[in-house]
Amino acid sequence: MELLNRYLDRSNSVSSVLTQEVIREETLRDDLKYYFMSPCEKYRARRHLPWKLGVQILKIIMITTQLILFGLNNQLVVSYKEENTIALKNLFLKDYSGVDEDDYCVAVYTQHGVYESLFYALDQYSQLGRLSVGPISYAEDDDGKLLPLIICKEYYKRGTVEPSDEAFDIDAQLETVCMSHDPKTANQWKTQNSSFFDLDFYRLVDMKMTFQLKGINLQTVRSRELPDCYFFYITITFDNQCHSGKVKIFLDIDAQSSACQGWKISGTAQKNTHYLLVFDGFVILICLTSAVLCTRSIVLAVRLLQRFSRFLHENYNRKVCEDDQSEFLNGWYVLVIVSDLLATVGSILKMEIKAKSLTSYDVCSIFLGTSTLMVWVGVIRYLGYFQKYNVLILTMKAAFPKVLRFCCCAGMIYLGYTFCGWIVLGPYHEKFESLSRVAECLFSLLNGDDMFTTFAQLKDKKTLVWLFSRAYLYSFISLFIYMVLSLFIALITDSYETIKRYQKEGFPLTDLQKFLREHKDFPVSEESSQTDAKLRYPVLCCCQSELTCSNRSNDVLMLNQSS
Repeated sequence: MELLNRYLDRSNSVSSVLTQEVIREETLRDDLKYYFMSPCEKYRARRHLPWKLGVQILKIIMITTQLILFGLNNQLVVSYKEENTIALKNLFLKDYSGVDEDDYCVAVYTQHGVYESLFYALDQYSQLGRLSVGPISYAEDDDGKLLPLIICKEYYKRGTVEPSDEAFDIDAQLETVCMSHDPKTANQWKTQNSSFFDLDFYRLVDMKMTFQLKGINLQTVRSRELPDCYFFYITITFDNQCHSGKVKIFLDIDAQSSACQGWKISGTAQKNTHYLLVFDGFVILICLTSAVLCTRSIVLAVRLLQRFSRFLHENYNRKVCEDDQSEFLNGWYVLVIVSDLLATVGSILKMEIKAKSLTSYDVCSIFLGTSTLMVWVGVIRYLGYFQKYNVLILTMKAAFPKVLRFCCCAGMIYLGYTFCGWIVLGPYHEKFESLSRVAECLFSLLNGDDMFTTFAQLKDKKTLVWLFSRAYLYSFISLFIYMVLSLFIALITDSYETIKRYQKEGFPLTDLQKFLREHKDFPVSEESSQTDAKLRYPVLCCCQSELTCSNRSNDVLMLNQSS
């Protein structure tokens, strides 16, 4: 009898251990299955509202609205700067045609032309208040005094040049001489400082005229926003570095905006600013909420991965393969978190700009633009719940590593052509003058753009250069269009055909998918894999009858309670 009791106790203990193992396994399987469900399936299974999906939809709407509002305001700023630049060039540059010549504004070829252009700029500057039709004036210092106009000339310290005798004597050391004067009497310089303007052109390297102006961008009032005040740092350069008989004239403007010190405006501009600041603050709150929810999902995924890894090690003495690990480490969540951080920083900068504390429009545009790009790219994740769209997503995912390796190999050939074209054709063709322009030109040729113009501009060059240019261009176009580009397309096509075949015959099953197939409440057909199971119930399933959804939910809840 004692032996019988011992046997029964042992059997009960073994049965209890087995039951606990089964419960633990079923709980793990149920948690894994729930984690990989779509938001709609999670709602059907446990009646959990898809808060994360709702936050993402709201965030897309708000960030896009914020970007549009900022973009409209930024367009006013950009147009004001561009139009002021054109106006100042027409105001200070003699014979300016309205369009820059290559990388400079105007070119003069005689000594008389240089003097005329220089004195013309001085005369125009001294009459600025009577000539300009815009709200622009001379800049002042903290004491209310007008900032002076400064002219500096840079020239060789000593030198003589005799082209007829093919002789020269040059001291390569450069000297700089500057002088400044009150803006309103700048037109008198040519008589009061005639020695300064007595130029030795064979020694002259360049001459720079610098001054500062102030302006107000009043057009923003129409958009119910406070106008910005601007400082314009203007430099007019007479460039004679080449000593080729051609003096190039540049006008460079650096515009910086700031809050106006004294202003009074009637209307709703100030009230509109307050509303926009509140809206930006709400965007920051939504982005932080989204980042917290996605971080929580990543932490949950890591914990599930650890549980699944421990289960495989204890029961099968195996490690989780890389494909299964990538299922847990969801790159979409990382993308969303990065976009949330960028949107938060961009919104803070936008609020500072709106409050006139900062003027970094370009930096703010980069943050807001990149975050909006990432937000809309993240929408692809939800399109993946539809099977037709998921084919494209899976193809991109499968082809990306192959395409990346292929581009690394093709890039080496591309760099070789870039360097070769720059050094050989650079002196004879404007599209090959710099490395960046060569790369852009070759990329255009790769896509079949502007081919004939590229060939035609080299037809009148030296015979040797002409022959080399033909061999260079024909070999590049033939190699990259007929071979490299075709192989590139073939890689993507091969990945697409592989995905289509897998969808018909079934995807290869990993350890995770085999483990989930044993779940009784979520059957998977024999001819499909876990990937197909995730696509079986698309987002539109929320529109199905309430009875079906409740039955599925009750079955899952009963399993959880029994576990």
